[in-house]
Amino acid sequence: MTHEYFVSGMTCAGCVVKVKTQLEKIAGVTTAAVSSDGKVLVTMNRHIPTAELQGALQDFPQYQLSEAVVKPPVVAQTEEDIQRTFLETYKPILLVFGYILGATLLVEVAAGGFDWMRWMRHFMAGFFLVFSFFKMLDVPAFAASYSSYDVVARRWLGWGYAYPFVELTLGILFLINFNSLVTNGLAFIIMGISTVGVVQSLLAKRRFQCACLGAVFNLPMSNITLFEDVLMVAMSGAMLLVHA
Repeated sequence: MTHEYFVSGMTCAGCVVKVKTQLEKIAGVTTAAVSSDGKVLVTMNRHIPTAELQGALQDFPQYQLSEAVVKPPVVAQTEEDIQRTFLETYKPILLVFGYILGATLLVEVAAGGFDWMRWMRHFMAGFFLVFSFFKMLDVPAFAASYSSYDVVARRWLGWGYAYPFVELTLGILFLINFNSLVTNGLAFIIMGISTVGVVQSLLAKRRFQCACLGAVFNLPMSNITLFEDVLMVAMSGAMLLVHA
């Protein structure tokens, strides 16, 4: 069942992430769709009093939740609508991957021959540098969103604040071709841990906001998120085997 609420006091994208994250921590809440205009649609598998929902926001007194009077109708989507929505939703991340892929392939063309190890190193450098950039646009909002599903950030919020800088460091290490065993070993461990949190979230069938591009874009957790992490684990693992 889905109920509509209104939350006052939100002023930025970070606020949207914080409200969504806190509400989805409540037992019984399946999803919490929060829009920047204050409208909140909470899907739950048990009746949750409004006071309990407000209680989840007690650490952020500026946010006040109240029950809306009118519940919007559910509109059926055609396959065409669903496909268009998918492309529109994931357009930012598809463009990012496209740009990184294109740039790294052009580097190989300029080098006069394709080298798999060199291409993977450059691709991972681009991946970590670009993704850390988006996270750093609003580190607190990223940390709040990341803590909703990452196994480490869920227990220690500080990891969410440190993670963008960890990605930046990895990007630089790959770019300057620092010690391959150290760089790829760190990437393999860090992305492996991140993958665990994504898999747990997908298996739980709860919708979370993917924090891969920070809080700038409202990207839902999906198999695309899993693909990103697994790709980085696979690439770093392959380079570890080659240089071991």
